[in-house]
Amino acid sequence: MNFFISAAHAQDAAVQGPSPVFNLIFIGGMFVLFYLVLWRPQSKRAKEHRELVAGLVKGDEVLTSGGLLGRVTKVTDDYVTLQVADGVELCMQKLSIAAALPKGTIKSIQ
Repeated sequence: MNFFISAAHAQDAAVQGPSPVFNLIFIGGMFVLFYLVLWRPQSKRAKEHRELVAGLVKGDEVLTSGGLLGRVTKVTDDYVTLQVADGVELCMQKLSIAAALPKGTIKSIQ
């Protein structure tokens, strides 16, 4: 195979790598990208969820992370009681609430 590709011989020249300033700028850019793409959106979603959970009151219609629709009947510090059907109430952790729905959503679905 050597007759198709000629062998290249390098000169004995000093090879310089990237400058230290370039390395610092590159690492700093990676941190900025990490902040903008991962950390900031995640903290924003966590803040919105904390506000949602803190604002739960009796009568709200909610969707749980497990997919249950229900109306809030009782709220304590860490738990919420949901009425999912007539005479059926479930006690769940507040953190399992995924979304608050507009009033009347449950009746429009049924």
